[in-house]
Amino acid sequence: MKFIPPFGLGTFRLKDQVAVDSVRTGLELGYRHIDTAQIYGNEAEVGQAIADSGVARDELFVTTKVWTENLGSGRVLPSLRESLQRLGLERVDLTLIHWPSPNDEIPVAQYLGELLEAKRQGLTAAIGVSNFTIAHLREAIEAVGVDEIATNQVEIHPLLQNRKLVTFARQQGIHLTAYMPLAYGKVLAEPEIQRIAAAHGASPAQVALAWSLQQGYTVIPSSTKRENLAANLAAAELRLSTEDMAAIEALDRGERVANPGFAPRWD
Repeated sequence: MKFIPPFGLGTFRLKDQVAVDSVRTGLELGYRHIDTAQIYGNEAEVGQAIADSGVARDELFVTTKVWTENLGSGRVLPSLRESLQRLGLERVDLTLIHWPSPNDEIPVAQYLGELLEAKRQGLTAAIGVSNFTIAHLREAIEAVGVDEIATNQVEIHPLLQNRKLVTFARQQGIHLTAYMPLAYGKVLAEPEIQRIAAAHGASPAQVALAWSLQQGYTVIPSSTKRENLAANLAAAELRLSTEDMAAIEALDRGERVANPGFAPRWD
């Protein structure tokens, strides 16, 4: 598979023309990694923006995610085919299981086995998981082998550093993608982040994103404003010092933003 680009454009909560405009602007600015999901209800809009952009398909990295309702026996592949139809693509670069089956009603081995079959059939270049705990990752490794798990996409930002999970993933050699890397703006209000930003002549968002990037995570922030999309992308140029990184590390307080009722028991 292609290497997962470290900087992506998230599309969670973006609907209709807003989704089209955000992705189109992102592609104009140089984003080449677009992250969507079945449940976002915007795969068709993402596909439209990609088609309109004129960017060559082999320059793009497109991720989608299989929703929990499609984890049942025989549902993974048809649902992915439907996603491809909406996206207007023959295949995606990465398909993730969006959440483990609620209450583990469906075994990890079953739906990951089906997702691996989707890869074999050429519907997706790579497969991975999202919102998987250590226990779920162990099951995933047992089911398909660690080399098949391209990433675990989880909530990580300065206020929720998810260290237990991060340590386990690193021990296993599993890449991590940090979603909600700005915790919906909560991170930007932190005085310590603001202080570091001022010292670097950067924005608080750029500091938070640089913190994730320097740890080897892929980040997928979203925005609807051109200036924010451009500023976020520029975070890749910012280098934080060891002192900066340590100061941000001290902000961890387990503050989770994404915690729906069907979420697993977190580590």
